[in-house]
Amino acid sequence: MAMSFEWPWQYRFPPFFTLQPNVDTRQKQLAAWCSLVLSFCRLHKQSSMTVMEAQESPLFNNVKLQRKLPMESIQIVLEELRKKGNLEWLDKNKSSFLIMWRRPEEWGKLIYQWVSRSGQNNSVFTLYELTNGEDTEDEEFHGLDEATLLRALQALQQEHKAEIITISDGRGVKFF
Repeated sequence: MAMSFEWPWQYRFPPFFTLQPNVDTRQKQLAAWCSLVLSFCRLHKQSSMTVMEAQESPLFNNVKLQRKLPMESIQIVLEELRKKGNLEWLDKNKSSFLIMWRRPEEWGKLIYQWVSRSGQNNSVFTLYELTNGEDTEDEEFHGLDEATLLRALQALQQEHKAEIITISDGRGVKFF
């Protein structure tokens, strides 16, 4: 990957990997963890993960420091992200999740801006064309996973800016 990730200073600070008992300190710490998770996933264009993958990833496991955020603390961080609207559990056991470094409405706005800017209103696209087509290569939503794309398009549909349709080779969308 061309871009390298800039770890925040806290990541090199061993107490960061232990949730602090003081309420104010803990709130700041959770905010830092949430920011770290969103930045990391955004850079790596990672939109879904299992809790086990998260625990083993560099995100919660600093090999240099030999520190790992405990599983119950990871759950607290993930729940905090859910409360903020940046995470959605994909199963009842809360073992896998969708991470949204942008909310669906924000993705929808970016997609619609591209549609308008490129004069594509009243055009029909397959979901594949939107996220993998040559025309969108320079757009931030290029490579977006289908689950997040559908949530973004549903948000646009509610605003009457798009309609999700069924076409011969799957699903598509018509923009207005």
